[in-house]
Amino acid sequence: MTIRKATIEDCELIATIGKTTFLETYLVNTPKAAVEAFIEKAFAMDTLTKELRNPAIHYYIIYHSTKVAGYSKIELNIPNQNIDAAQITKLDRFYVLKEFHGQNVGAQLFNHTIVASKKLQQHGIWLYVWIENKRAINFYTKNNFKVVGYYDFVLSETRSNPNDVLYLEY
Repeated sequence: MTIRKATIEDCELIATIGKTTFLETYLVNTPKAAVEAFIEKAFAMDTLTKELRNPAIHYYIIYHSTKVAGYSKIELNIPNQNIDAAQITKLDRFYVLKEFHGQNVGAQLFNHTIVASKKLQQHGIWLYVWIENKRAINFYTKNNFKVVGYYDFVLSETRSNPNDVLYLEY
């Protein structure tokens, strides 16, 4: 497996992976219109281009052999009201395509993301995770994240999903 930092040229690739994994996760019991409204905004080319130009936002793409398997997105120095610490990273996206589940892709990408955050002088990492996403919750708690709060994640004007706030100090 190889992991590299994403560039502006990766916008379309990031959008494709993001849309695919978001649909796989949320369409299970979220109205399609709400999921599509979020996707349209979050994975728009202008949004991704702006993020990839921001020095405080880092995307990392993982390949399994020669196939793209997923990506992570971190934002540096993003505080959270539930965490009393400075210089912490928000893990904003952590997406692994379903066909690569169970192949150690998530663990490798996670470890790379944590090392990158530490190298950037961060002292912890936090994220929101949908309370229905048991696979993700198990992954994060197995990697020593602790539930520190609750967040109502707004998908669209008519839909929000309950999320836990998880935190890992280092």
